[in-house]
This record gives sequence, C-alpha cells and structure tokens, in this order.
Amino acid sequence: MNSATIERNWLLDPSLLKLVHQCRRLIQSEFGVKLHLNEADLAEHLAEYAAKTRSTHLVHTWEALKQRVPELNEETEEKSAAPRMYRGQPIAEGRQEKGSSGEEPCPRQKKVIYRGQVVG
Repeated sequence: MNSATIERNWLLDPSLLKLVHQCRRLIQSEFGVKLHLNEADLAEHLAEYAAKTRSTHLVHTWEALKQRVPELNEETEEKSAAPRMYRGQPIAEGRQEKGSSGEEPCPRQKKVIYRGQVVG
C-alpha cells in the first residue's frame, strides 16, 4: 500500500463517511462546488470551505470530523492561514476604528474628488 491509501483509511469508516457526505452536501448547496471523495486534497478543500462558510452547521460538522480523525488536524495546521483579503487588498487586522477605542480614525492619505468637489 502506498502512503496516500494509508492516510485515507478513515474514509472507510461509515460514521466518518457520513460526516464527510454532510460536509460535501452543505458545501455544494452554499458554494455550488461538488467535491469528490477521490480527490487527493479532499481534507484541505473541506477545511478551506469550512473556514469560508456562513453556515454554523458546516462548521460544527467539520469540527466533529476533525475530532474523530486526528490526521485531519495535522494536515490543516500545516497550511498557514492566508491573510484576509478585500477586493485584492489585505485587510489590516490591527486597525482600530473610532467606535472601538474612542480615538479618531486615521485621516486619508490622498484627496478624493467627486464631481469636482473635494469629499472627505
């Protein structure tokens, strides 16, 4: 047996396979992406979509699966967390707005002009 077959033996357990099918079904309904069981990086895709989802049911199902299969924790922890992006720009995590600490937000670095008038 090769190492890929040994690592994927957890898919042969019916109770774990049921959790995987639930995750796949929830991912397909939310994202429209159909994941296949024979994909080499199935666990990585499941973890990726569980991190992106708004569904608490998918998050709980993925967490239950990770608790029952310790190899999944090792695979997903090896991947470093990508910085959060908004329209192609990384989001600054440490930035505080006026409402959180009572301080004024940072002033704009450049002047914004809208219909010939300076805005902001």
